[in-house]
Amino acid sequence: MLGAFLESKGLADATQVLLYLAVAKLGEAPIDGITDTNPEGLTTSTGKWAAAFQARLAKGGLTCHVKGGDTYTKAMLEKHVWICAFMLVGALNGGIKVGEVEAAHSEQLRAVVEELRAAGEAELGVTLDAGAFERLAAYGRSVAHFPTAVKEFEWRNGWFYDISAKAIKEAKPDPMPLHTAGLTTLGAVPVAA
Repeated sequence: MLGAFLESKGLADATQVLLYLAVAKLGEAPIDGITDTNPEGLTTSTGKWAAAFQARLAKGGLTCHVKGGDTYTKAMLEKHVWICAFMLVGALNGGIKVGEVEAAHSEQLRAVVEELRAAGEAELGVTLDAGAFERLAAYGRSVAHFPTAVKEFEWRNGWFYDISAKAIKEAKPDPMPLHTAGLTTLGAVPVAA
């Protein structure tokens, strides 16, 4: 998702990290991205300093995997789908907590995840491994107490919306109509004419 931005700044080879950890409040230990479907953890890094970052996290008792190429791209897409789908569905349902999204709105969540997954795969030329929804739901359960909101639009849902806007401009069907409708409902994008 950051590829074009990093390239525009001459940073295409910069070290990147998909950080799966959370700190509920000041002074509390971080919650590692370990879930019931990924007991090995989810945090992933790539680039020149990826192994050094992995070593630093390990010193703190946290997990990190070093990946490259399409393997990293798939991990990046999966994390992006998670944040965009969970935040959108949560915001559409009154700003509920992350854990409530899957527990109370699983069908809606799955439909949005599938739209984002398919469009992201087509855009990036990768295919996520089977079980993506289950992995995303498991991570949601691991940070169940966090609030939801659609924010940082340009860096999150905006990437997916740009794919939809391009398709619509080319007189093609919107590949993510649920996503676009949700963003419209929330006032994040203009109502289509």
